[in-house]
Amino acid sequence: QVQLVESGGGLVQAGGSLRLSCAASGRSSSTYAMGWFRQAPGKEREFVASITGSGGSISFADSVKGRFTISRDSAKNTLYLQMNSLKPEDTAVYYCAARSLFNPTYSYWGQGTQVTVSS
Repeated sequence: QVQLVESGGGLVQAGGSLRLSCAASGRSSSTYAMGWFRQAPGKEREFVASITGSGGSISFADSVKGRFTISRDSAKNTLYLQMNSLKPEDTAVYYCAARSLFNPTYSYWGQGTQVTVSS
């Protein structure tokens, strides 16, 4: 079992920056692939970024490429999402998720953290 707790959300003006954190705990969680997803009001949840257990492979949604970076600190068992040049359309609840190496589906989810970007 893996537990995920997000933090770092808030209100920011367009063009600003935020860094989200996701603290993971549980057996073997440091080896899990992890990702960030978001869900805006009235919309389906969408993929934002992901990183493998080793950090060797990273992916981003086209909508955030060049503005967001994803990283993980294995020693702290923490996942980060650095969000720069934020836009009002980035407003959403952001969720951290984890999956084991051989599972293509994210099995573990955090409770989410709200990000609001004002114009």
